[in-house]
Amino acid sequence: MTMTVHLDVVSVEKSLFSGDVASIQVTGSEGELGIHPGHAPLLTTLKPGMVRYVTADGAENIVYVAGGTLEVLPKGVTVLADVAMRGEDLDEQAAEAAKREAEAQMASSNASELDYHEAAVQLAEAVAQLRIISQLRK
Repeated sequence: MTMTVHLDVVSVEKSLFSGDVASIQVTGSEGELGIHPGHAPLLTTLKPGMVRYVTADGAENIVYVAGGTLEVLPKGVTVLADVAMRGEDLDEQAAEAAKREAEAQMASSNASELDYHEAAVQLAEAVAQLRIISQLRK
């Protein structure tokens, strides 16, 4: 029998997943994190990226998150995302357009420091979405 841990992935709008999983991979503020049953307690922020989880039957799923927090406790793992979407629901053309717009805004000499920061966040989110879309194609 495969060891599992309970995972809840929720955003401000809805719950995307709640169930037992064999492993979890997330994009934390300090890099990629792998979570397995019995992991030590942890609380960290998430960067725009993915939450990849493998269910007990071996099915792999990917959820895009645009920031949030990850909490690992003995009783389970919770991802509280600012924005979350199932990987298969991502729109590649919209992500490409957002990436181009952010790059143009960052290259603009008229951009204020706040505008530049907002464009950098938009660029990170678009790149993360495109990376997930690319992984789903493999």
